[in-house]
Amino acid sequence: MSDLQTNLGYTFSRHNLLKHAITHSSFVHEQKLDAAQSNERLEFLGDAVLQLCISDFLYHRYPDMSEGDLTKKRAALVCEPCLAEIARRMGVGNFILLGQGEASEGGRGKDSILSDAMESIIGAVFLDGGIEEVRALVQRLYEPIADRASKQTRDFKTTLQEILQRKSRETAVYSIIKEEGPAHKRIFTAQVRHRNRSLGKGTGASKKSAEQDAAKKALERLKAL
Repeated sequence: MSDLQTNLGYTFSRHNLLKHAITHSSFVHEQKLDAAQSNERLEFLGDAVLQLCISDFLYHRYPDMSEGDLTKKRAALVCEPCLAEIARRMGVGNFILLGQGEASEGGRGKDSILSDAMESIIGAVFLDGGIEEVRALVQRLYEPIADRASKQTRDFKTTLQEILQRKSRETAVYSIIKEEGPAHKRIFTAQVRHRNRSLGKGTGASKKSAEQDAAKKALERLKAL
């Protein structure tokens, strides 16, 4: 894992955190380990930390950019394809601990697995070195792509929120209403609601992709696409 740390430009004091960050649920399932040993909890933490650090990065990098444009830029930078691109640049896929079944199905190249691992690594850096180390990492990771990342990836959640805010200050609320399949190969169903009304449901191999699909379905229902 020293090569991965070199690629990231960060050396862990607690190496077990990095190992935890690259342990996929399929590996945990095949090895019959405790579910908490997968990187899913670190992914949850990393997602929140990344949102904060990207917001800070964009706020200072683009002092004249409007709030709406900053929101769109952030959405483009923290989306699944963008995170997967960064993970590939860092060579993360070579180090992920995958179950044999998932590995044989090309799991090391899947956007969902790579993006989740990248968020987990960010969560691990936060626990190991604190917020300033994450800020520095985010700047290194995103500096090369910040200017070109904008509307390349359609962010249905942001588009839906912009439409809803024209009529209401209430935000759209997303929830995962169903999880199917084995632990290492989940299919998630998400629902988006606004003012206690269901606008759409969507599915995906990750919670994020399911939420995006739900937003897309809502936009189609509203005939806004």
